[in-house]
Amino acid sequence: MRPIALEDILGSERYASHRDAIRRRVIAHKRARRVAVGDRMTFLFEDRTTVWYQVQEMLWLERVSDLDGIREELAVYNELLPGPSELSSTLLIAIEDDRRVREELHRLIGIDRHVALELGDEARIAAVFEGGRQTDEKLSTVQYVRFPLDPTLRARVASGASMTLVVDHPNYQARAPLPEAVRASVAVDLADPAAADRVLREVRDGG
Repeated sequence: MRPIALEDILGSERYASHRDAIRRRVIAHKRARRVAVGDRMTFLFEDRTTVWYQVQEMLWLERVSDLDGIREELAVYNELLPGPSELSSTLLIAIEDDRRVREELHRLIGIDRHVALELGDEARIAAVFEGGRQTDEKLSTVQYVRFPLDPTLRARVASGASMTLVVDHPNYQARAPLPEAVRASVAVDLADPAAADRVLREVRDGG
């Protein structure tokens, strides 16, 4: 999946004038990229559109307009994109009771060893978590998770294999089959890399 480049970024005035419409299109797009696993964990499978939107919003909110600043943001957020043989997702952990956030997150330490993606009934892919987002004492509510795919597994995903996200932590067990819209969207990423470019143009430009 191609990184987001300078030419993909809208100028601040143009973005401002279309921001509300773009936001609506991004929300619709994310419905086919997001999976809730249990009542506290949500995975968003990243693509060029989800990453582009994060960059545009950051540039807008921080009023960044110089090219060096834009390049810095692109370098940071492009790290979220999947490589050629993997799926990339952002895991959000939601604790509704603010008084129990620290306690509940502490109970989930070690979650990086207890997440997997199942393909049909035959393959189980262990998640690879980005380092530095948990210690023996603390866990971030935002985790970056990848699922590496060898050529055989990649072909299975692209050809329509069912997929299920599984969390089997001692203090949190849940599983969620990917809805058809999400499964199809992820499969297209692998079967047709150019599709991510088309989707971004549609969301950005309203086409």
